[in-house]
Amino acid sequence: MSQITIAIDGYAGTGKSSTAKAVAKALGYTYIDTGAMYRAVTMYLLDHNIPFEDNSPALLAALDQIHLDFRPGKQVGDLEIYLNDAPAEPAIRDPRISKAVSPVAALTAVRNLMVAQQRRIGEHGGVVMDGRDIGTYVFPHADLKVFMTASVDIRTQRRQAELALSGIDPGFEEIQANLQERDKIDSTRAMAPLKQASDAVLIDSSGISFEEQVKTVIQLAESRIQQNNLPPQ
Repeated sequence: MSQITIAIDGYAGTGKSSTAKAVAKALGYTYIDTGAMYRAVTMYLLDHNIPFEDNSPALLAALDQIHLDFRPGKQVGDLEIYLNDAPAEPAIRDPRISKAVSPVAALTAVRNLMVAQQRRIGEHGGVVMDGRDIGTYVFPHADLKVFMTASVDIRTQRRQAELALSGIDPGFEEIQANLQERDKIDSTRAMAPLKQASDAVLIDSSGISFEEQVKTVIQLAESRIQQNNLPPQ
């Protein structure tokens, strides 16, 4: 049975990463957290005081020193990102990274490097990738595309609860301001802006449970898998 490529895009705090991970586990697919890749690059640039200047000698030299890979996590089926052979979680979830990740992700040199890696990982199918341009740019021919949205208040509450698990609580207003700023930067950047692909299924997670949104995506995926394995007419 052939395996498909699933692209889940959407705004920060909509639950797309958690949903993508759960869907991958249910299908026996590989989950790739593309947001973690951009966060890891952002952390490296901040730690080494590299200005966010697109295609500058300093940025290009820094990118040559960055090696990212995914390795098995604590739970079966989980993959965790490593930056230059060191685990990057949970440091990449710190608010200082969240504030800078969208400007870094908008840099052409960074985006070209990340997209090339993402395409190599997912070229043979059997993957679930979440991000902001997976269905529109990284894998425009993905077998299943999903776009997730939710109200900004709901997204803020979810992000606050997520950060609290790591002992971080910058406050509701600060989190919401960060989400809104990221929405603006991601949606207006010149290269591969955040938008819903014309053939993506829209899921508004504001009023549904996490289990419901996971079930919806799994049902969509199973339908596409079945279609892909039908004999030609």
